[in-house]
Amino acid sequence: MKPAGEDTESHRAGKHSPSSFSSNLPAPFSRATRLKVRHRSSVFAHECSHQKQTDREKHQGFHLTRETCQILFVHVVDQNFDQILIVKQIIHSRHKYSVFYIDTEGGENTKTKTLFRNSALKQFKYLCIYAERGVTVEEALKRDGRFIDDLGNFTLSDNNEPNSITERTQKVDSLDQKRLKTVVEKNDRSDDIEEIYEILCRQFPRLKELMESRFPGDSYQQTLSLRNDDFGKIQQSFCEVHRIRKLLKLGESVCKVIIPNVCVGTGFVLFDNFILSNAHLFQPCHNGQSLMEGVEVFILFNYEDPEPHTNYDVFQLAHTNIFFCNDKLDYAILELNPEVKVPPGLLKHFGPMPLNGEACLIGHPEGGVKKMDPTCIIEKEKRKQAVNDHINLKTEDFIIHLIRSTIKAQGIENIMMADNVITYDTFMYHGSSGSPVFDAHGRVCGLHMGGYIYDKGSVIEFAQPVLSVFEHFVKKLREIRQDALLKKLKKEAKGNQYLKKVLSPRTTDTDECSDSEESMETE
Repeated sequence: MKPAGEDTESHRAGKHSPSSFSSNLPAPFSRATRLKVRHRSSVFAHECSHQKQTDREKHQGFHLTRETCQILFVHVVDQNFDQILIVKQIIHSRHKYSVFYIDTEGGENTKTKTLFRNSALKQFKYLCIYAERGVTVEEALKRDGRFIDDLGNFTLSDNNEPNSITERTQKVDSLDQKRLKTVVEKNDRSDDIEEIYEILCRQFPRLKELMESRFPGDSYQQTLSLRNDDFGKIQQSFCEVHRIRKLLKLGESVCKVIIPNVCVGTGFVLFDNFILSNAHLFQPCHNGQSLMEGVEVFILFNYEDPEPHTNYDVFQLAHTNIFFCNDKLDYAILELNPEVKVPPGLLKHFGPMPLNGEACLIGHPEGGVKKMDPTCIIEKEKRKQAVNDHINLKTEDFIIHLIRSTIKAQGIENIMMADNVITYDTFMYHGSSGSPVFDAHGRVCGLHMGGYIYDKGSVIEFAQPVLSVFEHFVKKLREIRQDALLKKLKKEAKGNQYLKKVLSPRTTDTDECSDSEESMETE
């Protein structure tokens, strides 16, 4: 297929040279002038004569050179040709212009992008562009008049050399006689919603049926509104600078726990040189209240920058004893070498388990650098629905059945209506066991334990309330009469109403502060 306008019924423009075309003009044609005619917001230059023209010639304007490859028809409204403004301008020689061809099929990201004012141009394989050297590609296409005004960020790729790219801001000088395609940037692509919908329906035939059964009527919009409200709460709590600063400061006490050839996890300083983490990290390598012989444990603080710029501090245990490893509450307390100084403990920042609201985890997921994840607490009544929502994102029946079987075997029913766990949705599960969970006030409310996982994710994650852990720890210290440690705990807990209640069981409920009005700073 030839470029648009290269052959027409009235003229075979490609067979004429400027001299031969001029010889066919009405004689005498002693003085050529250029008439600028505005047509559909584009300016075209046409040759005309002061001589009287035929009716047909009054209604036609021609480019006089072969390079235009198109004859433009312009209706002359003023029948008195002598009154039309004639602008004298020199017609430059051939080497002053670049002639190139634009493929109407377009290149990458143009299938859903309208490029031309008139869709009828799609019948041609190429459109011939006649541009004065020195102008940019973008300006040349605007002057041409056939392209839409806003092409956005685009480039031209050479049909013969696809890797040869011409930016829209480059000049047309080097494009002479090239055949090119328009390539639109992805961020300027106009999405075709219907096309996307059809693709989704083909790929996921049960998707529409599932969504309609899952969200009858307008329940989808109601659910979406509730989730938007939750997201708004997270933004409100964790976008304030003083809260972020507080969390970052407290996060200095979070550490990476490494047991070579066994596992990696997370922990944090409880008080003095004592570290709190999960018991299940040490499950394969302890016997009762001490680590097995030859087992090493490394504690890494300040493990925040990715390799090779990581600059962390490594600590070892003072001894192999593990304080009060409890399988039900899943906590373990270890003592670091007393000769080294560690960040401040988080015990004084302990608080009660919130039933709902915002939360934030800080830990080392997958054994990597320290990360934080703001999230929302999933209320007890909504846990089952949250799990189902996650599973129902899968479309294959076999996968859905496999996930349900896997998490059932892990005992997910144990937390569905449990009162003594905090549940939430987070990306931090592998390697994050032992991470502190902070509430919206910056208090440590939970000890992250893990999630109910399957091959490519987790359906829900949970934590033990830290006050339950602390209460069990104090009880054990009293049983074995560890008065020195109890004295340290009381000193550390000074000013914290929640710890004071645990340490003084006779405290009445009226002594407890209101959680809703508690400030972020706990003295």
